[in-house]
Amino acid sequence: MEDRHPGREECLELLKNYGTPAHVVRHCIAVADAALAIARALVEKGFVFDLALVQSAGLLHDVARAETEHWVSGAEYARRLGFAKEAEIIRRHMNHSFDPDPAKLRELDLVCLGDRIVLEDRYVGFDARMDYVIKKAGGGERIEKMISESKKVNSALARNIEEVIGVSIDELMLEGNSRKAADEH
Repeated sequence: MEDRHPGREECLELLKNYGTPAHVVRHCIAVADAALAIARALVEKGFVFDLALVQSAGLLHDVARAETEHWVSGAEYARRLGFAKEAEIIRRHMNHSFDPDPAKLRELDLVCLGDRIVLEDRYVGFDARMDYVIKKAGGGERIEKMISESKKVNSALARNIEEVIGVSIDELMLEGNSRKAADEH
């Protein structure tokens, strides 16, 4: 039972039941889709990930975003429902640091990566997302320095992933959006 992960529809229902605002639900869907696209591209190159966990944790990572310390409340919600692995990812997603070595990637990294390249409900890449975070945080030298360091590691990880998968993350996201648009028509 511990390794059961809620599917996409169940996650959407859990978000609804929690009262997660619609714009946050759209963000969670975009993060899960981005994380899954990267995970699937890496799986094609021989990596092993629990794709169901990537999807469910991506969908639920901001379930409690309207609350202060949403990562704590969201993790507790997932834990109460019996989703311990999702709870751990939710709890850690706000303060997670990456190792730029793709061989060390875990599901947590993929969800956090998805969250750091999506702004609201669309893919924008690391730079635009981090610029938004700086602006939202009110700037300040300390914040800008911290985010600048994070951008360096994020960029190194992105370059390393791109080397492995043989395509840029921008192209991968565009390909995924094209596929999704075709599926909707």
